[in-house]
Amino acid sequence: MKTTLLLVFLIMLCACSAVHKKQDTQITEVIHIETAPVLDGKAMENFWNLIEWQSIDQNWIGGPYEHEDFNGKYKLAWNENALYILLEITDDVLYDKNEDPLKLWWNDDCVEIFIDEDNSGGLHQFNYNAFAYHVALDGNVVDITEEEEPALFNEHVTSAHTTEGNLSTWELEVKIFDEDFYKKKVLEPTILKPDKKIGFALAYCDNDQSVERENFIGSIFVPGEDKNQGWINADIFGTLVLKK
Repeated sequence: MKTTLLLVFLIMLCACSAVHKKQDTQITEVIHIETAPVLDGKAMENFWNLIEWQSIDQNWIGGPYEHEDFNGKYKLAWNENALYILLEITDDVLYDKNEDPLKLWWNDDCVEIFIDEDNSGGLHQFNYNAFAYHVALDGNVVDITEEEEPALFNEHVTSAHTTEGNLSTWELEVKIFDEDFYKKKVLEPTILKPDKKIGFALAYCDNDQSVERENFIGSIFVPGEDKNQGWINADIFGTLVLKK
């Protein structure tokens, strides 16, 4: 009897401690592509012309800014191997002060990609329940580890970008990893399939040669006063639905 009661208690405890996203928000259907794009920052593949632009226009940190200072939009596609992002950023100053990619990386101009493999939501600051990849202008990718230290995740995100005038065009390949990737002996990304849901947000750190970034502009509306939550809480992410 005691053993049965203990088992029931443990099941209830696990159920209560499980964290799940309360609801899907900003749902975006992502089209399937057979062949991955060439990552050259030129977006020459025809399929990009068939996909609608999404806006990066939510000011998470900083004061008002002019359209010439920052404007951003993106497109998404997928195949079984990865998620692909085409990104256009209008920025009048590209700033990359810190040579060490693991120091003050958030204060340089960079793209930030938020990924929650199973769309479960929840906290992820010091675990791999979700990822907040900071993609620097030099291509280095930084996130925080379970050891509470920054590390390079260059195997997760590959990028290339070109710049003409104030316009930078990025192409990025994002391999999707689940929360147990660090425990696995072989670093294998998730094989993506139709109808899979992925928690997602995109943002840009904009710094025009100040000590700290001046703005942090995201793709997702975040209610309340504190809008800089994505690096901690995956509940604020939007939801991607992969379509064939």
